[in-house]
Amino acid sequence: MTASIFLARLLGPLLLLPGIGILINPRGFRTMANEVVRSVTLVYLFGLIDFAAGLAIVLTHNVWVASWRVLITLIGYVLLIRGAARIVVPEITMSYAAKVVGNKQAYPIIGIVLVILGLVLCYFGYLAHA
Repeated sequence: MTASIFLARLLGPLLLLPGIGILINPRGFRTMANEVVRSVTLVYLFGLIDFAAGLAIVLTHNVWVASWRVLITLIGYVLLIRGAARIVVPEITMSYAAKVVGNKQAYPIIGIVLVILGLVLCYFGYLAHA
């Protein structure tokens, strides 16, 4: 199994399920997000997790080709940058995140984007190479 297939199989469900959850229960996710953005400790810890996951993806899958595999690389860089921001400037990150969390229109958009990314990665990870 290639790194692309493995990461598609890993990231697909990890994006799909929260996306579905956000679409089904936006109020619950808004409550959780509000709790997180009020805690500098949680923002910092999530930053460490994001940074570690992003670094792992970038180190093992830095693929820049015109195919679905570039999505994995982009996700890795997004996690890396988001994690670094949460670690280095948690207060600024918290301020920005609080604005997003307070925007009720953002939840369907975030949910749909996560579902689409999750479905694409699940397709290429589980079905296209079966």
